[in-house]
Amino acid sequence: MTLNDRKYLILQTIIDDYISTAIPVGSRTISRKSGVGFSPATIRNEMSDLEELGYLAQPHTSAGRVPSYKAYRLYVDRLLKVAKLPTEEKERMQEHLQTRGAQVEAIIQRAASVISDATQYASVIVTPKLSTLRIKHVQIVPVTDDMALLIIVTNAGIVRDATITIPPGMTPDILYSISRMLTEQLADKPIEQVRQVFAELLRDMSQNRRLIAEAMQVIEDKMEEGDASEVVVGGSSNLLNYPEYSDVEKARNFLAVMESKDMLRKLVGGASGMEVTIRIGPENDIPQMRDCSVITASYRVSDHSMGTMGIIGPTRMNYNRAISVLQYMGRALSELLSDR
Repeated sequence: MTLNDRKYLILQTIIDDYISTAIPVGSRTISRKSGVGFSPATIRNEMSDLEELGYLAQPHTSAGRVPSYKAYRLYVDRLLKVAKLPTEEKERMQEHLQTRGAQVEAIIQRAASVISDATQYASVIVTPKLSTLRIKHVQIVPVTDDMALLIIVTNAGIVRDATITIPPGMTPDILYSISRMLTEQLADKPIEQVRQVFAELLRDMSQNRRLIAEAMQVIEDKMEEGDASEVVVGGSSNLLNYPEYSDVEKARNFLAVMESKDMLRKLVGGASGMEVTIRIGPENDIPQMRDCSVITASYRVSDHSMGTMGIIGPTRMNYNRAISVLQYMGRALSELLSDR
């Protein structure tokens, strides 16, 4: 038995209706939909075939049918046509993202909120690892006679700082000159090249070797400590509004995952390029997420570093809207962070 155009149409109609209502779908409901044009008896026969093929399930004997994980996979792979977001909505989302003077961390947090508000699902954004970013600016600011603040700014606008010891008699003008020299030497360099640059500087310099060596160690430490990435979550409680999570145990398991940064990195961190990835139900590696769908995409910082963003919702997800929101936000966040 194979799927024909009539079966595809009926299956798509069932999935669309179930996504909207969360109520098992009967043949009479489908027959009343515009564009279907088949009698309830014909639809019942087709639904029986679809159930036999594993695309539908019947929760109770007298109930209608509900889509299976296999049906949702077919739906997103073959039947779904993703619509673009309206211009007015894209403009509103841009307004929420662009706040003058906001730090990168605040922008990421705001982006997670925009995604969760726009979809009414949970959102997760994983920032690029600091070790994958590139240095944009280095500054040494005197604090006391023997201490200074070393500030490292990356191409994503992420700032890290640490105190370092400065030799006696080191004037602000000398520190400024060293800051400018470090910025010129390290700008747009990944962490792997930073070590090489410092080795060459230490070999060639006769003065301020101790200060340069300490700055080198601090920069390496600060860039490498970012290997864990930051995980920002938005709208976790949104899913509790869906009937799928009225079961206390299921809700508890879901919230436990949303509170675990390591689990969320595993769940979301894996998108490549700007292509959207959709994992449905059992396709997720984390057992507590076997009743969820996870849609992921990536965003870029300049042309070098990449983070990931994701939407987590029930398998009865509005895939059309979730994908369009995620695609747009991936582009918007990439542009915003790359311009900093």
